[in-house]
Amino acid sequence: MCIKNKQVVDGRVSPCHYKESVLLVHLKLYRGAKMEQYLYHYYEYERGPFKTLSSLKIDEARSIHEKLREAGDVFASQRADDYLVIRRELESKARDLFIQQGGEPQSKYPHYMTLGACSWLKSWYREGSEIRIRCDAFDPLRISFTYGDLFPTMRYQDGKPYRGKVYTKPEIFELIKRFGYPQVWNRDGKLGPERYIEVQIWDEEAIEKYK
Repeated sequence: MCIKNKQVVDGRVSPCHYKESVLLVHLKLYRGAKMEQYLYHYYEYERGPFKTLSSLKIDEARSIHEKLREAGDVFASQRADDYLVIRRELESKARDLFIQQGGEPQSKYPHYMTLGACSWLKSWYREGSEIRIRCDAFDPLRISFTYGDLFPTMRYQDGKPYRGKVYTKPEIFELIKRFGYPQVWNRDGKLGPERYIEVQIWDEEAIEKYK
């Protein structure tokens, strides 16, 4: 159960039998890597965690989006009219790229988290709250990563090697060794649009227990 203004920490789930693949071979290499092991989800306390507009019918999603824009008191109110259309296109692209990398997404659209804490994201909400979950609580074949928010990752063109790419768990750890955590070196966004490492959870069943 989520408790207001407190973190909810989940332990390790029972191990699953994942099929052998290139991705799993890489995972074995990174078991001992000393990297951030927690994922964070930030949300509006009143609405509860893991609510995604992408799971709704387009008319319903547009209605909610318009109400947020009219209220004008949260970060989501700044989003453009075509936000929902672009979002679905980018999520579809990210899903396809993840499959090409060996991923096995179980849902059509992802739920979002960050790799490592970004407490300032609470300011995007009227009453921001967070949930913290161990990274290994999820099947690695069902979580992907982008170095930055999905929108700028897929749309911003400045030649950086992580633009337009979706990473697996071992791949993102390798990238962090090269570039560090953007929430550390670019917290205020002055050095580019990448301000955190985003995690896409493509597993509705695994997320359900945290709602």
